[in-house]
Formats: sequence, C-alpha cells, structure tokens
Amino acid sequence: MLGGAGLYGLGPSGAVASSHREAPLIAADPAVDNTDLYAFVSPDRPDYVTFVANWIPFEEPNGGPNFYPFATDATYNINVDNDGDAKPDAVFRWKFKTIDKRGTGTFLYNNGPVTSLDDENLLVRQTYTMESSFDGAPFKTRVSNGPVAPSRVGPASMPDYAKLRDQASIQLPGGWKIYAGQADDPFFLDLRVFDLLYGGDLSETGQDTLAGYNVNTIVLQVPFKDVALNGDAARNPNIGIWTTTDRPRVRIAGGGSSGDRVQVSRLGNPLVNEVVVPAGLKDAFNASRPDQDAKNPTIVKRVTNPEVPQLIEKIYGIPAPATPRNDLVEIFLTGITTKAGGPIKVDLNSQLDNKDVNPKRFVPSEQLRLNLTVPVTAEPNRLGVLAGDLQGFPNGRRLTDDVVDIEVQALEGAAQTGKIVDALAAGDKVDANDQEFSGTFPYVALPNGVGVNTGGDGVKPAAAGGSSSGGPALTPAGFASGSGGGMPATIAAAAVGVAASAGLGLLVLAWLWRRRVRLADQRTQRF
Repeated sequence: MLGGAGLYGLGPSGAVASSHREAPLIAADPAVDNTDLYAFVSPDRPDYVTFVANWIPFEEPNGGPNFYPFATDATYNINVDNDGDAKPDAVFRWKFKTIDKRGTGTFLYNNGPVTSLDDENLLVRQTYTMESSFDGAPFKTRVSNGPVAPSRVGPASMPDYAKLRDQASIQLPGGWKIYAGQADDPFFLDLRVFDLLYGGDLSETGQDTLAGYNVNTIVLQVPFKDVALNGDAARNPNIGIWTTTDRPRVRIAGGGSSGDRVQVSRLGNPLVNEVVVPAGLKDAFNASRPDQDAKNPTIVKRVTNPEVPQLIEKIYGIPAPATPRNDLVEIFLTGITTKAGGPIKVDLNSQLDNKDVNPKRFVPSEQLRLNLTVPVTAEPNRLGVLAGDLQGFPNGRRLTDDVVDIEVQALEGAAQTGKIVDALAAGDKVDANDQEFSGTFPYVALPNGVGVNTGGDGVKPAAAGGSSSGGPALTPAGFASGSGGGMPATIAAAAVGVAASAGLGLLVLAWLWRRRVRLADQRTQRF
C-alpha cells in the first residue's frame, strides 16, 4: 500500500487496502466503494480478456442478517479506453434489483438450506440488468434478470456454495461470460504500513490483513475484438481500464431518489487514491474523470515528486530517487512506451503504440493499462514486469500479482534502474492470497464462510481451487497457487460444527416464533 502511495499521487486518500475505504465520503457508503480492479488475458481462453471488479470492502462472513447486497440505486461500470483520449470507448454497466420475501415473517436471509439460486428457502435474492455501449453509441441491453450469487451465509445454510456460483456464471451468445456475486477478497497485503511504515524497522510484516474477508465482485470476459481499437488487437493491442460507480445526486431518507446521477467512486491502478493523493483531494478524485487528470497540477506534482520515498528515506535511510519522477509518470499516466520520452526504454502497454491512434489526441491519465497480445506466462512471477514477466503488473493486473511489493520497488526507482532495492526486497512478506484461485472462469476464490475472528481460513470446498466446474486449480501455467495455511483440521471441524449448530438453532428459533405468532392469532380470533 505504501508503494502505491509513492507511485502515483492521484485521487483522494483513505485508510486501508487498495481502494478499500480510501476517501472520507466513500468510507460511509461501502455498497458503492470500488475496492480493486484486475485485467488480464484469460489463461484458459487466450483470445479473451477478463476484467474483475470488486466492491464493498471488509465483508465479514458472519455479517447477517442482511449481509451484502449490491446497491439497487447505483450503476456499476467497467470503462475501456482504446485510443488514448482518456474517454471510454467501451462501457459495460450493471444495475441491480432486490427481491426480499422476508416481510414481517422472519429476520432470516434464508429459512432452510439453499441448494440452488431459485431455492424457495432463499428469501433474499438479487438480479441484474447488464448493458453495453461502444464508441458512444446508445446502450444496448445484453442481460435482463441476470442471476446474482448470494452472500455466503455458512455451511448449514449453503452446503455447496460452488454450485451456486456456477449457476450465477453465465455465457452469452458471442462468447461473453459474466459472474456477479460474492467472492473471497483476492487482494493480499499487510496493512500495518500505517504504524510508521511497518513498525519503523520492518518488524510488522507477514500478516495478510485481508485474509478471511469477502467482497462483491463482477467478472466480465469478452473477446479482444470487442475492446480493441477498430476491433483489431493485432494492430491496436493496448487498452486502458477503470471502474466507476454512479448514484443519484439526491437520495431521500427512507428510500427513493431524484435528480441526475453523479460519479461517487473511481478506480484504475491499485493503491493510488488511498496513499498517494492528499486527504483534501480524495473525494474529488472519486468524482473526477481520467481526461481531467493531467490538468490538475497538484496531481501531477504528486507523481513527479511523490511523498512516500521521502518518508522511506527519513525512517529507513534509503535515499529517495531524484526528481522529477518521469518513470512514475510513464507507469501510471502514459503507459510504458518509448514514445513518451521517459526513462523506461520499452514499448509495452501505452495506447500511443496502437497503430491507429492519433498521437495528437492522446491525453495522459490514470488508467490500468494492458497489452492484450503479451502471451500468457508459463510460469508467472508475483513481481510481474520487474521480474521480467511482462504479463504481470503494471501491464494489467493478475489476481496473483503482488502489487504492494511491486509498487514499493517501483517507488524506489527499480523500474528505471532495472535493479531491485535489496533493503526492501522482502516487502511486506505477504506474497500470495490465503485462498487458491481457480484456473477457470470466474477465477476468484469462493467467499469465506467462517468468521474472521476465529483465526480460520474460510470454509473451502473439497475440490482444490474452490470450483465445482471441473476446472484445474491454478498452477504455474495459469496463476501461482495461494499460500495455504489455516487452522488445524480438528479446530476447523469444530468451527464448522458450531456454525452448523448455530444455523440450525436459528432455523428452529424462527419456526418457534412463527408457531407462536399463529397461536396468538388463533387466540385473538377466538376472543
């Protein structure tokens, strides 16, 4: 996280991981808080690109009885710029609807085990409408009443969550794949960076602060031709991506809204808004557009003369690289290209390298940029481009890319020198996610089902990788596997038993309450 701060000073800063609660206003509205964005060439479908966009930070698995629905008055967007003018050329947007059957009869999210998305025991469910627009054309509805995987209540309520996720993963004519629902938070890092940068002596490292938490995720997979300039990824391989969330300008207490819609959250590269941008600009960044970035002198200064290297120098005595930091401008504002005149002499992922781009229309802006034609790496390296793995961050972002360690090194000048800073080589000592990712769509791990404060690693399905679709767990041919760990089997079994007993107890309690209400009604009728 610290690395992200030094890398790029765009946006309003907040408090915790990636874009988790990064700005004052969005911290009070988690349902529309973009937490992370990933973009990568699909390892099992190499002519398709996958976008993973997450919202709602720090979802504790036991956070009932309402759990974590998508907001029904918000619009969730994935934006793609393929010509470098910092304006979206492809927009994919989702709107959600909630069906709540609980009424005055029960407080439960479900009143029995849920074995399918249409199970009558599932009392709260969501659907979505998904629309797309290309090159400024009117939006076209692609999906109506799309299924949303519910929040994972626990083993008694949802004994086979992998089945529910498979049912919520749909494929459209033309090859698009979509998943909307809950997932394990794939971001991994040690957040004790705020205690004087890992304790002032790097002693406070090695703890994955986000282990056990979930997020709401939207995963979209589309062919290259649908996002590349002129539909030609061979001539125009580079795209820029960012996510946004819109809400009505006026929200009425007790429900309802009026007025036009306004952007309330934005996310491109990880760790930008929370630790680079000063607090006074964080809310403004969430409401701003990429084509406004280069016109803001405060933002540009935070890139060319970042704050964090100076803090590292004061605390650890590691000299800050000389300014202006044009290497960071190249990484975050223009993409990595020799055409930008920066110190990184590589053509990698800037829209300036697309053959059909007009360079006079190019606008530096904060986007997560990806070269679609870099082949899938046979043996991915968690340090991405810094380790010679050109498919990794900052060329897009894979689920297993260690963006904290990468950005710390880039912050200290590794991208322009080609050398890792040995004193910070260990990073935060959190090198992989606590849950294994899947090798097939939607790739993210199943949501955790055990409370964070139990010290467990969630309830995992029997199959490795957490998928019931038969796909392989991630291997070096796809993504690196997670670090595993977790509590002893006996404690895990006991935790599952306790959770099951608690779920059964709630169901019995609900049944007794309904019976008591019926008896009371009968007595009232008699009198």
